[in-house]
Amino acid sequence: MGLTKSEIFTKEQNHIAAIAKAFAHPARVAILQQIFNSRTCICGDLVDEIGLAQATISQHLRELKNVGLLKGNIEGTSVCYCIDEDNWANAKDIISQFLDYESKNTTCC
Repeated sequence: MGLTKSEIFTKEQNHIAAIAKAFAHPARVAILQQIFNSRTCICGDLVDEIGLAQATISQHLRELKNVGLLKGNIEGTSVCYCIDEDNWANAKDIISQFLDYESKNTTCC
C-alpha cells in the first residue's frame, strides 16, 4: 500500500495494519518469543537462537522497533532490545478490540 493510499484510512486502521504486518513474518514472531522467554533484554544471542544471519535479524528487529513493540539501547558496539511494555499493552488492547467481533447474523452463508 502506497503512502498516499494510507491517508484514506483512519489512524487506528493504519496502526492495526502496522501491528499485523509486524506479526506477519515468522522470524519476527520467533524473535518476540525469544525475548519473552528470556525475560530480559537481548543483546546479540538472537543469531544463535533463531538461526538467521545477523543482517536479517537486525532488519526484523528494526521493523519491530519501528512499530513500537521493541525498544533498544546502544551498549558499546551492540544494541540491546526488549519489549516496550507500554506500547505492547497498547497494541494488545487495539488488536483485542479489533478481534472482538461477535456475529449477530446467523443466516449468513
